[in-house]
Amino acid sequence: MAADFSVVLDELNTTLKSIEAVLRIDDLRQEIADLEQQAAAPDLWNDVEAAQALTSRLSYLQGDLRRVEELRSRLEDVALLHEMAAEENDEATTAETERELASIRTAIDELEVRTLLSGEYDSREALVTIRSEAGGVDAADFAEMLMRMYLRWAERHKYPTEVLDISYAEEAGIKSATFSVKVPYAYGTLSVEQGTHRLVRISPFDNQGRRQTSFAGVEVLPVVEQTDHVEIPENEIRVDVFRSSGPGGQSVNTTDSAVRMTHIPTGIVVSCQNEKSQIQNRAAALRVLQARLLVVRQQEQRAEMDALKGEGSSWGNQMRSYVLHPYQMVKDLRTEHETGNTTAVLDGDIDAFIEAGIRWRRQQETVDAN
Repeated sequence: MAADFSVVLDELNTTLKSIEAVLRIDDLRQEIADLEQQAAAPDLWNDVEAAQALTSRLSYLQGDLRRVEELRSRLEDVALLHEMAAEENDEATTAETERELASIRTAIDELEVRTLLSGEYDSREALVTIRSEAGGVDAADFAEMLMRMYLRWAERHKYPTEVLDISYAEEAGIKSATFSVKVPYAYGTLSVEQGTHRLVRISPFDNQGRRQTSFAGVEVLPVVEQTDHVEIPENEIRVDVFRSSGPGGQSVNTTDSAVRMTHIPTGIVVSCQNEKSQIQNRAAALRVLQARLLVVRQQEQRAEMDALKGEGSSWGNQMRSYVLHPYQMVKDLRTEHETGNTTAVLDGDIDAFIEAGIRWRRQQETVDAN
């Protein structure tokens, strides 16, 4: 067992060194020091949006550095403790060090996934849109279940979120919803969730209790930054205002403050009704529209590259199945990762699926590059 412990310890030490190299720890410390200096400026909060972006990035980088330093310290401590336990033939402490090493391995695996997020927009915050697809009222209910799942996932990690728009369905659930996840790398992390999700269950809306299959789509966009230069001429946008509505079509606002924005050349439509003022909703809708157009531009560039390579994208659209009857199973159709604990997944416990998706995507990119 001592030999096995040493082998695992060496493997984890090598992996952690690799993570430290990818994260460029010295550069990370310097960036944190620079951001701390900026955060101390007396006029920081004169520009609230810029201040929030700065403090959010600082908090995230501090978390990265703290995780690496804690793991390095834990590895050194467990090695020393195991050596002492072996010398004293202390079986209880030896068992404890083996449990601690297993815990460290899990933490290092999770941190390693973060180093795989190296795409052009992976470090951005995310805009997530969920839409009900085939399946009628069950699909609308499923779309709402997915929205709750992602918001609970963000809550578990203490990631701030903001719901920008919800279009409620007539009977139950939602037609669509858009929300932001305001933390660095939210886009890179959640982008592997994009695609069609399928639910199989006994329909609570069917009087005869029949099994129903329904579908919902998840779209994940990177939040646009000034450096992206996504300028939209005024004459390419049509803006309609309307009254915000709640579940069952009830009005929740007595003024026409909700905004629907149409990009005339592409036909892309976005709406926002979360804010109380029309000006705020218009600004939020414009950010979502810019994010959509950024992705359209990215897709066009990727299509050009695929055409040059003479092949299409190898990424499928239907990506996860949630079966609640006749058995309990959530299975990712790309990575083959699965679990029987459907309740936990729908309550936001999706880290294992996200991590498997990120590793799978990196493998696909490696294959496509060759």
